[in-house]
Amino acid sequence: MSNPFFDRPILNSPYAVPERHWQLNDEGQPTQKINEFRRPASFITPIPNPQKSKGKSKQFKLLADATAKAISSESQEYELTTIINALRGAVAEWRKDDPKNWKVTPETTRLLQHWRHHKFSGYRPFFCQLEAVETAIWLTEVAPNAGKKGERFLERLKTANLEANPGLSRLALKLATGAGKTTVMAMLIAWQTVNSARYPNSRRFTHGFLVVTPGITIKDRLRVLLPTDVDSYYQSRELLPSDMLLDIQKAKIVITNFHAFKQREKTELSSTGRALINGRHASDESKINTVEPEGQMLQRVMGSLMSMKNIMVFNDEAHHCYREKPGDKEDVKIQEGEDKKDATKEANDNNEAARLWISGLEIVQKKLGVSRIFDLSATPFFLRGSGYKEGTLFPWTMSDFSLMDAIECGIVKLPRVPIADNLPDAADDMPKFRELWKHIGKDMPKSGRSSKFNDPQALELKNRILLVNALKALYGHYEKTFHLWADAKIDVPPCFIIVCNNTSTSKLVYDYISGYAHGESGVFFDSKFPLFSNYDENGNPYPRARTLLIDSRQLDSGEKLSEDFRKLN
Repeated sequence: MSNPFFDRPILNSPYAVPERHWQLNDEGQPTQKINEFRRPASFITPIPNPQKSKGKSKQFKLLADATAKAISSESQEYELTTIINALRGAVAEWRKDDPKNWKVTPETTRLLQHWRHHKFSGYRPFFCQLEAVETAIWLTEVAPNAGKKGERFLERLKTANLEANPGLSRLALKLATGAGKTTVMAMLIAWQTVNSARYPNSRRFTHGFLVVTPGITIKDRLRVLLPTDVDSYYQSRELLPSDMLLDIQKAKIVITNFHAFKQREKTELSSTGRALINGRHASDESKINTVEPEGQMLQRVMGSLMSMKNIMVFNDEAHHCYREKPGDKEDVKIQEGEDKKDATKEANDNNEAARLWISGLEIVQKKLGVSRIFDLSATPFFLRGSGYKEGTLFPWTMSDFSLMDAIECGIVKLPRVPIADNLPDAADDMPKFRELWKHIGKDMPKSGRSSKFNDPQALELKNRILLVNALKALYGHYEKTFHLWADAKIDVPPCFIIVCNNTSTSKLVYDYISGYAHGESGVFFDSKFPLFSNYDENGNPYPRARTLLIDSRQLDSGEKLSEDFRKLN
């Protein structure tokens, strides 16, 4: 049966304003109908309490839809946000105007025209990247002088930040994974640095930047933001006119993990030694302090920026950074098949990491001053345990380009759902593959390597066989693609990624698809997926593994990788 959405998902150019989109039903599935206008942003977000109004905001109550009303309570109201769509319209109107009326600096005008009209020899900025940058520029240079038109958006940002991020000015730009957030950061750095070089006394611009990431993999990927890097985007991707390349060299950029904000021990003491020094009845004020002071921590993390007083911050994957909502905490929502203990631990871990991240930024603001924090994320939503409804949008989000937008513009690949055409009852099993976890979650191991479920062959028992069948269905497509690429003399094989809910599950799946020797019996079990096997037909390991086990918590911890993790790879 023909499926137009899956057959021809791309409707728009990646370099122009999207003008069409696939209509989705209430469950988020394509109806196969095409709407001849841009997809509007549609998210539930907490309503910032008006700072000057004694009563409730009638405007927000009129905008709230049934879903928003259903999750609202006395302590927190929610709305179906329209602020993004309104700002999108204001920026579009400004974009179409004569450049003489843009009300930005000549340098900003040149950069905007360069990004839009330069004949790039390689990568050309996507429309979504340019729109995110335009939104930031409009709010910084245009809105303050645009009267009531600009005041509406600036007041929303101010109110949202006063309530959720007191003392910080955050602006979130939402872009789908794969849409190029790094390029957006490079463009914003270029805009700020060039203007700072030409207008050194302006407080709107800076050439000092702190880029904060959640893990070592992202940190390494962002080296292209450094003007001195061999693959620097400013030159390799032609993001600047040639006469502005000297200006970008003035940028001071520090890239770090949020873990670096943790104040370190200056003196290593055992618990016994600390107790002896402090004494039995020492008060909290009189106890010895062996933790580095805030200034020393900043010197260690961002020493090259310590002489600056106007720093701009970029939070990559910014949904990990928030301040917990004060007041009564709502019970952690448990998903079907999920263990309550695991869910509570996840919420606590989220909050601990978020607290460290935002506390570090508050120290930077207190000691040095932060002009603005740009939050970049495909999912700028509150996490479980934040005090806000899980999955609701950061209210300081002002720009959006979703995954569906990215698919319809041909920027990212279309996600595949396993089609169980090799099962006895494909019609019955297709929905199970679409919501696989709902059917297998209760039969899968809990978090922690100490789980009693440690036999990969047990994946073929109970409801877990659905996972194996889903893998086989996708592997069949992978195998065909692998051979097509080989016939076409493509040296690098296609990549197959499996994402698991915890380390216990990932280790089981890893062993099952790559082959392993049973710990107790020593019996070798070969892979059921030959192209993923790490062993030859005699059970000898290949010189180079075909399947790797990657622990995201290890990579995102900011710490040295454990030996156990290294051995598995």
